Amino acid sequence: MPSQRKQLEHIWGVESALGKKGEDLDMNNLLRATAITSLLLLGTSLAANAADLPPAPPVYKAPPAYAPPQFSWTGFYIGGNVGGGWNQGNVTDSVFGVNFSNHSNAAFLGGGQVGVNYQINSFVIGAEADFDWFANNNNSGNGTTVLFGGVPTTLRVSANDRWITTLAARFGYAWDHALFYGKAGGGWVGAGNFAVTNVGTGASVALSNSNTNTGWLLGAGIEYAFTQNWTAKLEYDFLGLNNASYTVVVPGVGADTFSTRNRDVQMLTVGVNYLFNWGGGPVAARY
Repeated sequence: MPSQRKQLEHIWGVESALGKKGEDLDMNNLLRATAITSLLLLGTSLAANAADLPPAPPVYKAPPAYAPPQFSWTGFYIGGNVGGGWNQGNVTDSVFGVNFSNHSNAAFLGGGQVGVNYQINSFVIGAEADFDWFANNNNSGNGTTVLFGGVPTTLRVSANDRWITTLAARFGYAWDHALFYGKAGGGWVGAGNFAVTNVGTGASVALSNSNTNTGWLLGAGIEYAFTQNWTAKLEYDFLGLNNASYTVVVPGVGADTFSTRNRDVQMLTVGVNYLFNWGGGPVAARY
């Protein structure tokens, strides 16, 4: 009997353990199913809520900052100028041996210019040609008194300038839209008929042909570009002319040779230019 009882207890214990293990498995499966169901419900709820949300506002990007084109002085230009000129010098003659010094009279000056620039970094080189009308009254003022046939006579000499043309190299330093430059070259002055006038009687003797005098030129100025193509300038030029001689046949005296010495023309002008800019910035120098 005791052995049978032990066998029954053993069998019952095994079955109890098996039953208890089965219950644990069922509980775990239930918990897992519950967790999965909760996750599915939560995902569905989030998706539904996301569908109900308003669309995200559009994202606007700031436009790129405007960068104006880089200015360059390189290019061909043409323009005009106006201003004033002063002419002075000494005139001597071979018969009376006197000095007919002419006065530095200011006169209107106006014309045009063409040229070309080439910019390398901040340095600008180029060439320019100018042509101006010059309303200069180049004379010896009230005249000079000489003894003519033993009689004091006042004579006045004149050779009015009609036009001036120059051809020069131009070189300068560019500071953004401003250009500080110098000029060096040559010039030509076209003068009217050379005349000798007796101030007392008004009688005058003149050469029938006009003449041209040449010389060297130095100048300096500042030019400013107020747009990409339009510029304005202020310029001073000094034109040193060569000596010249004129022979005039004076009645009762004969041939008299007049010589001009230390003659120069000084000019101060303002002008505008239109620059046909070739585009692009200054050329960078390579070493």
